[in-house]
Amino acid sequence: MSGHSKWANIKHKKAKEDALRGKAFTKIIKEITVAARDGGGDINGNPRLRTLVEKSKHINMPLDNIKRAIQKGTGELPGVAYEQQMYEGYGPGGIAVMVEMLTDNKNRAIAELRHVFSRKGGNIGETGTVNWMFSLKGIIKATGSLSEDDLLEKLLDFDVDSIEKHDDLFIVTTHTKALEDVKKAMIAAGLKIDAAEIEWVAKDPVSPDPEDEQKAIDFLEALDALDDIQNVYSNLG
Repeated sequence: MSGHSKWANIKHKKAKEDALRGKAFTKIIKEITVAARDGGGDINGNPRLRTLVEKSKHINMPLDNIKRAIQKGTGELPGVAYEQQMYEGYGPGGIAVMVEMLTDNKNRAIAELRHVFSRKGGNIGETGTVNWMFSLKGIIKATGSLSEDDLLEKLLDFDVDSIEKHDDLFIVTTHTKALEDVKKAMIAAGLKIDAAEIEWVAKDPVSPDPEDEQKAIDFLEALDALDDIQNVYSNLG
């Protein structure tokens, strides 16, 4: 399983740029608020919240911002009611996409989403249109000086689907329940964890022709740039 080549690299670089600009703060604050609302404000009893807090620290979000986001989720502070929704469809070159939305204004968010699909040559489908092409997996992104073979040797005893290396970036795909254990093993191996999350991963990545591929990348980047879009998943290989 290797649905993490071109689009994964683009997302990884974009995440770093967003963190530098502070744009990443807005998206993760929404996620923290919802995670605290749904699972409570104790990071020890809320794995999703714990993962998001770690991610926040990684992008140098101030602790006060994290605390306020949690308190808004638990109701200790007044906050905005966010609604979660997943949309599915196709993009240029026939790529399949799943778009995770988190918004306080569903009508506005859907209108913006439809505009991008229409302008960039995509089509929104009904629920179930493409999600059968994806599986939920644990995805760990890390950097370090190990070789793929060295890392594979250190992770042989874990439920790992694949290990990929792109320049200095490792992308390890695991069973969702193995995510935390594999992350700890990678830290012990000397790697620096950039992200460790549950994502939708394509079962069979596709490779459009070069012209359609660039259109597909432009389409995915336009979706990802929308304020109410948290994550964009694709089977672009």
